[in-house]
Amino acid sequence: MTAGQLIEGEVTARGRKIAIVAARFNDVIVTSLLKGATGAWLERGGAAADLQVVRVPGAFELPVVARKLAGSGRYDALVALGCVIRGDTPHFDYVAGECARGLQLASLETGVPIAFGVLTVNSLEQALERAATTAGNKGGEAMQCALEMAGLMARL
Repeated sequence: MTAGQLIEGEVTARGRKIAIVAARFNDVIVTSLLKGATGAWLERGGAAADLQVVRVPGAFELPVVARKLAGSGRYDALVALGCVIRGDTPHFDYVAGECARGLQLASLETGVPIAFGVLTVNSLEQALERAATTAGNKGGEAMQCALEMAGLMARL
């Protein structure tokens, strides 16, 4: 880079306060995402007392709780975790789309980054693959994103 200064966020949990909002629907998948997110938090030096986990019934309920937490001023970033699996009806489109839109709106309204760790998949097999306890856990990736964004927002 030749012109200007590059500004990036550091991926560290030290000194950060993060909230995870996790759906209970498709709980086997979301629990694995939650393990990935909390694992990433601990790996990056996070203190247990600085990580709040809030459970909601499903993905559709994530935005309202995320908005409440983001507006509280207590958190540097949030992680939203859920799993919506496509079925035979348009229900998937409404739940997945409105969840994404609501989380984006909550983030834009409050200025608090909300990492999107909501799986929107065609099958249970795809969900299991993305929530694997080995490499590629999307919950862990969402936590990394939240930490980087928290660091970036602090620098801006």
